[in-house]
Amino acid sequence: MARTAIWQSIAETLSGEIAAGHYPPGAKLPTEAALAARFGVNRHTVRHALSALAERGLVLARRGAGVFVTGQAVDYPIGRRVRFHQNLAAAGQMAAKRILRLETRPADAREAEALVLEPGTPVHVYEGVSLADETPLALFRSVFPAARFPDLLAHLEASRSVTEALTRSGLADYIRAETRVTAKLASATQALQLRIPAGAPLLRTVGLNTDPEGRPVEYGTTWFAGDRVTLTVTPEG
Repeated sequence: MARTAIWQSIAETLSGEIAAGHYPPGAKLPTEAALAARFGVNRHTVRHALSALAERGLVLARRGAGVFVTGQAVDYPIGRRVRFHQNLAAAGQMAAKRILRLETRPADAREAEALVLEPGTPVHVYEGVSLADETPLALFRSVFPAARFPDLLAHLEASRSVTEALTRSGLADYIRAETRVTAKLASATQALQLRIPAGAPLLRTVGLNTDPEGRPVEYGTTWFAGDRVTLTVTPEG
């Protein structure tokens, strides 16, 4: 019990110093050895405290380089054109995506209704993790009508960008028709992928994108880590 109290106390001390700006975003924390000497504990206890900060998304360990303070919450605009890479570039962060699943399967009832398809019609499914400066920002699932974009999965695997993949599939532009935002709690599997505690707050968005003629092209659900993003509604939205 004493050891638990010690690492929690160290984690809270460092968290407070990060919040106060002693270690700004991008700053490198002192080494494990230096922190162990400062708090009078062994390196295992310090490592436990740093892991707790990493689970909360406050720091990120880079192999061979050290432990760094992550950035502030990302301002993520939701308007007529929602573009992941552009949004993060505007926030000064590097965007990346990790693919979890690419497959073609029958549409369920909700997907079919959103995409104006018959239930069971083949759809392409793209699931993955969106990252900002190597930190998991969100989980996503995007569903597309397979008949309209037969080669979309190959383009997604090559580029990992929905915008680029749709462009390669012949759709030069698309717009957001609707976005619904709901507060949720992270499940155990979501927490594992996002590196947050189970039960941590999430912001779930469910959106529908259409082509310029109004035909649905993407039905998407995104689960944002609640303390890593600020969703903003733009005037055009």
